[in-house]
Amino acid sequence: MTSIVEINTARPVTPHGILVEELRKTLEMAEAASVSTEVLTSLRLAYQLAAGLDTYTSECTTKESSALTALALKTSNENWRKRFGDGETVRQLEQEMLSGHLEGQTLKMFVRMTKAKRVLEVGMFTGYSALAMAEALPDDGKLVACEVDAYVASFAQNCFADSPHGDKIRVEVAPALETLRKLVAAGECFDLIFIDADKKEYVEYFQTILDGNLLASDGLICVDNTLLQGQPYLPREKRTANGDAIALFNSTVAQDSRVEQVLLPVRDGLTLIQRLN
Repeated sequence: MTSIVEINTARPVTPHGILVEELRKTLEMAEAASVSTEVLTSLRLAYQLAAGLDTYTSECTTKESSALTALALKTSNENWRKRFGDGETVRQLEQEMLSGHLEGQTLKMFVRMTKAKRVLEVGMFTGYSALAMAEALPDDGKLVACEVDAYVASFAQNCFADSPHGDKIRVEVAPALETLRKLVAAGECFDLIFIDADKKEYVEYFQTILDGNLLASDGLICVDNTLLQGQPYLPREKRTANGDAIALFNSTVAQDSRVEQVLLPVRDGLTLIQRLN
């Protein structure tokens, strides 16, 4: 079952989604130009292969809970542009930021596989991924979620209240780095950490987590948007500031001898990182 938000997405926000849209436009141009039947057949097959992938993987993935469906629907129905106006904030707060069904179930499975009891989420938005992971935590498990925006934090907490797993989540409203430093000072440690916040601060999140021993010795870091619409591997002139930030983060992690990592092409890129003992 695909989340409502994924169905209603107004623009492609992943490398795969952008590829599908480019193939669709190319196919339309080829049909209008009356190119050869052989070329059209090849293009149609390429488009069908790409366009059907997300739907099929979602259909073959365990359905989300009713609480997650409700959260996704509420996020989709919220008018973020009206709420925050027409400035920079709109690009930072929009429904496409929600993790969605496939990534939510992926994170949920990682929590179960690692037998995590303490989870840290760096960047919560409306709480889809936080609630998905909380559903996999044991009854005595806890999730600390960092969210900089008070309105969004309240929005998420209202959604959590409708789930039997919502009381496992503690929301810290402050800039993520501020919360991370507070957790370091308190001697906190987590079995799984999910990073999905300000892309320009990814390197600092990563270094603070490792240097501050926020990650358990056998813990797992999951990092979202590490393919960022394909920008890290496209020519540099195609990158935004966030694209440059993600390219730098990926390079930094790859060169850090303390960890090993794998970048999975899930949604907009999901990197898994473990500290080497």
